[in-house]
This record gives sequence, C-alpha cells and structure tokens, in this order.
Amino acid sequence: MAKRIKADICVIGAGSGGLSVAAGAAQMGARTVLIERDAMGGDCLNTGCVPSKALLASARQAYRMGAGAPFGIAPAEAKVDFAKVHDHVHGVIAAIAPNDSVARFEGLGVTVIKDHARFRDGSTVIAGNAEITARRFVVATGSRPFVPQIPGLDKVPFHTNETIFGNKECPDHLIIIGGGPIGMEMAQAHRRLGAKVTVLETLRAFGKDDPELTAIVIDRLRKEGIEILEGVKISSVSGGEGKIVVAVAGREGEREVAGSHILVATGRRANVEGLDLEKAGIEYTERGLKLDDRLRTTNRRVFGVGDVAGGLQFTHVAGYHAGIVIRNALFRVPARADHSAVPWVTYTDPELAHVGVTEDEARGKNMKINILRWHLAENDRAQAERETEGVIKVVTDSHARVLGATIVAPHAGELILPWVLAKSQALKLSAMAGVIAPYPTLSEISKRAAGAYYTPTLFSAKTKMLVRFLGLFG
Repeated sequence: MAKRIKADICVIGAGSGGLSVAAGAAQMGARTVLIERDAMGGDCLNTGCVPSKALLASARQAYRMGAGAPFGIAPAEAKVDFAKVHDHVHGVIAAIAPNDSVARFEGLGVTVIKDHARFRDGSTVIAGNAEITARRFVVATGSRPFVPQIPGLDKVPFHTNETIFGNKECPDHLIIIGGGPIGMEMAQAHRRLGAKVTVLETLRAFGKDDPELTAIVIDRLRKEGIEILEGVKISSVSGGEGKIVVAVAGREGEREVAGSHILVATGRRANVEGLDLEKAGIEYTERGLKLDDRLRTTNRRVFGVGDVAGGLQFTHVAGYHAGIVIRNALFRVPARADHSAVPWVTYTDPELAHVGVTEDEARGKNMKINILRWHLAENDRAQAERETEGVIKVVTDSHARVLGATIVAPHAGELILPWVLAKSQALKLSAMAGVIAPYPTLSEISKRAAGAYYTPTLFSAKTKMLVRFLGLFG
C-alpha cells in the first residue's frame, strides 16, 4: 500500500537549492519532504564546485614548488602522486558531506525519501511507495553535462565533470572540448599536475566575459604550456582507450589532435525528464522550467530553483532562489528574483570575476558610460607577492553609478564582493572611493579604481585656482 504523506512543502532534488529550501522551511516550522534519487548534495558537492576547487588547490601547490625563483627560493620539481591527489579531492567531499547528509536533514525534521519522484497530478507527487500531497512543491533537480553531437564521440570513452574526478592516474594528454569556466579550470589544473593539455573552443574562450580581461588569463594559461585553439570546428572523434584523435578545422586549416583522454565541457542541460511535469500542468523546455519572476511555474503551486530554472547555473544562484521561494511559499510575500547583480567567478590562476554588464554589453545598449581601470602592477601588495598580472575594470553610467565590474587578479572572487553590493544597491563610485582600505592589500585596487573617476576634477586647473584663491585668506 502507498504511504500517504501530507506536507506544507515538498522539495524534489537535494542539490544546493533544494537543500536550502528544505532546511529553511523545516526550521521555520513547515512540514517538509525532501526527495532525492541520487547523492545528497547534488552536482556542486559531488562532481562540481567542491571537487574542482580541491583539484585546483592541489595543482596550485604543485605549481608553487617551481615558481620560487623571483623570491630567492630555488625552484623544485613537484613530484605528483595523482592517486593521492584523488584522495585529497574525495577527502574534501567527505568532509563537507555531513552538512548535506540524510541524517542531518532528518535531524532538522525533514522527511527524506531516497527515490525517484514524479508528479501524479498538480497536487501530488509519487516517490517509491510514498504518495506526497503538499501545499507547495519545489523542483530543484539541477542539470547534467550537455554532450554535443560530434561524429564518433559516442564511440570513444570520454569524461564529463561527473567522471573526471574519478581518475587516479594523470592523463598523458587531456583534450578538452569547451573553453568555458569548467574547461579552462580543468585545463590549468591538469597541466600543473603534469598533463599535456589542449583546449578546443568553437567560438571564444571565456565567451561570457570581457575579452580585454580574459586575454590576460588566456595568455597566462598559454605561458604555462596549455594549447588553446579558438574558433575551430570539430569534425570528428576517433580512436579508443588511451589513443583518441580529434579532427578539427580552423583559421589555419585542418589538423588532428591526438590525446589520451577527452573531457567534454560544453555546458549544462536542465534535468526535466522523467518528472511527468505535464501531469501537473508545468510547462518547460530543454533549457528548464518556464517560470515567472517569483520563480513559480505554470502551476502556481510549484516553484523552480537552481539550474532547472534555466539562466545562470551557479550554486550561489540556487541559494538565492531558495530565499525567494521560502518568502513566497511560506510567508506569501510576493518576492521577485533579480539576477542583475549575480556575480560569477572562474577559478583559474589568476581568477576571473564579474558582476553586472560588460563594456561591450553596455555599448550594445547605446548607454552613456565611463570605463575605469586600475592595474595590479600599481598595487604594493601585488608587487610584494610578485602577482602583478591583472586589472580591475569598472563600468559606470553618466551619474557615476556602478553598472558592472570585472577583475582579473589573485582572489578575484573575494575582491568582487564590494562591487556586487555596489551594483545591487545602485551605489555611486563615491561610496567606494570614500572607504578606508587596509594597506597593503589587493582590495585597494577597488578604492583606487573608484577614485580614478574623480582624479581629473580633483587635480584640475580649476581646483588649483580655487586652492590658490583660498590661500589668500590665510
């Protein structure tokens, strides 16, 4: 017999968005059901953000062993034990996993069901032998790697982010299809750990970011020995285990790239299949659910959060969505999602961080803008640490309000936060220029960039005349 459960809110998917909704709802007194058919924690914990950053940390340590000469430290060759690198990556996952575990959520009062969920109708979900009726539902089923239809690709072994972290041996030559954040992060990580790496990108590497700043990162990656081919068409893939050949055509003609492993990093696809969404009156496409600005589906009792909502696919966006849904679903507050100040970071070395609009986007909208820059070479902390490759670039409107900012620098992901605040609160540059920044820190670049807006006026001929005039009065 089916086990009937009545709930205030039923969440389908235990990734970052679903977990945030479930934890918040349960602690606020709502009867909460959480359904997950696979691993708790979703892509971020198990095959995404966490393992990728752990792998990058290992790669950074290996790189630093050979980069001590500018500091008077004799370079040493890093001896990489890739099996132990694998253990480190999975040790980090294991350390974080209890926060997302079934036991923790049951301790919060959540009813956790480990099974596949599907809608029976607009107010009922079936999961295993359980039948759940709820006042509100949240679809948080995430996304999976998108694999393009390339002739021969289905006939050779290839990795995605779901399998690449299972390697216990370093690839001899890793071919990466896709020059987005995942592809470029994995390119640098594997190169620093000893692999030869070739990146194949059909358009432009870091295609969503400001090309002026991405050029700095691309130059650094190429100097480290990564081959990056942009604007190429992949004709076919052939070969077998350990011996794979990719045929490409580009501006310089046709060529073949031979490698030992392939990583496909060509974006994500929303997980909308198998949920019987049609039975609940929920409209969707392969890009995700059809949602309004309150994150409601075409069935107003059902919300969507995270990657399955379409749009920006980041863990922090899923967490933001969770707050919007809780306010709507539990408190009936008509909270609306605003994605205009969502930051994103690519964790290469140097990091690339962005919020708001880029210069090209602003000019494409015929906006009257100002562009401000401040280079790391003019920052004392950067000089002390020999990390002078980088710049901050800020886009403002004609009233000095912040429209967007991009940073290439060590720890750019940390440095972008005040600009996220400035963008979200429509602050003027005077707010950033007037803060007291600790010295010496990389964060001074934000104050300096903002101050540069006022420099022409502050040190103008008119200002000098005013100072001289006031000086006449003693």
